[in-house]
Amino acid sequence: MAKTVCFGEIMLRLSPPGFERLFQSPVFQATFGGGEANVAVSLAHFGCESHYVTRVPANPVGDAVVRTLRGEGVSTGHVQRGGSRLGIYFAETGASQRPSTVVYDRRPSAISEIQPGTVPWSDVFAGTDWFHCTGITPALSQSAAACAREAIEAAKRAGVRVSVDLNYRKKLWSEPEAQQTMRPLMPLVDVVVANEEDLQAVLGVEVPRADVTGGQLSVDGYRIAAERVAAEFGVRKIAVTLRESLSASDNAWSAVLWDAESGIFYQSQRYTIRLVDRIGGGDSFAAGLIYALLAGRDSGAALRFAVAASALKQTIPGDFNHVTVEEVERLAAGNASGRVQR
Repeated sequence: MAKTVCFGEIMLRLSPPGFERLFQSPVFQATFGGGEANVAVSLAHFGCESHYVTRVPANPVGDAVVRTLRGEGVSTGHVQRGGSRLGIYFAETGASQRPSTVVYDRRPSAISEIQPGTVPWSDVFAGTDWFHCTGITPALSQSAAACAREAIEAAKRAGVRVSVDLNYRKKLWSEPEAQQTMRPLMPLVDVVVANEEDLQAVLGVEVPRADVTGGQLSVDGYRIAAERVAAEFGVRKIAVTLRESLSASDNAWSAVLWDAESGIFYQSQRYTIRLVDRIGGGDSFAAGLIYALLAGRDSGAALRFAVAASALKQTIPGDFNHVTVEEVERLAAGNASGRVQR
């Protein structure tokens, strides 16, 4: 069983029932989620020894976070307790021509106050096979960014493979701020996960002939951009998710991957999804890719598994991807009819 470690923020998610607008009725569904936590949960469901490093308040809300993670099979031995509050986000599910909306209430969250030197990374990474983080946590504060760099450097010293999902959030920082923080980290990273906006905003790498808003996806453009990331930063694999927003209810979903070591550019299968909850789709893709690569699958097979895993996630409410390896493999093998399994 591979040991994986994820580091980042977990938040309280408040969502109105069904497709209601925020505060349309005085009811919210309270769950937890966040980029790196979503990956940790997926990896646990895939059978990995999944560990999560974060900081949550020493109060009943923080207690609920720990219970939830443990209930999903994630090890919480390195969860710090402290700070005044847990970050919150409000998620309104869109439909048809009305887009989904996210409103953040996350500052100052407990993890934004985390300090370098407080996490025993040498202990955390003992026996670890893979470390994953995103570009979200470094955007929260200078100290959180310093901790992310500290974690990546410690992982490399320990011989641990490192993946980073660039995950640009314009509500948290600007493109110049993101590039100043994230570009220096890239030479330490083995696998980058991104979309076209992430490549431009976080790394300053444009995707030629891509207009996602207008529905134009240029596969050749993604290859050019991925090759540039590999050449400029020495990253071994660059995976780019491709979302075609047909409406807020229906998306097409696929991905590409550039394997710099073999010099092969892979393009995945394409799914048309009737969305239930698209939040966490990219995280479930990252988790699927990590799991498949740890399982020894080649880049093409890993990409197919990751796309299938993330397609399934977007049919499940909440941040977490509650699917098994067997369910993902059935879809990746072509069983996409949705017929009842008896």
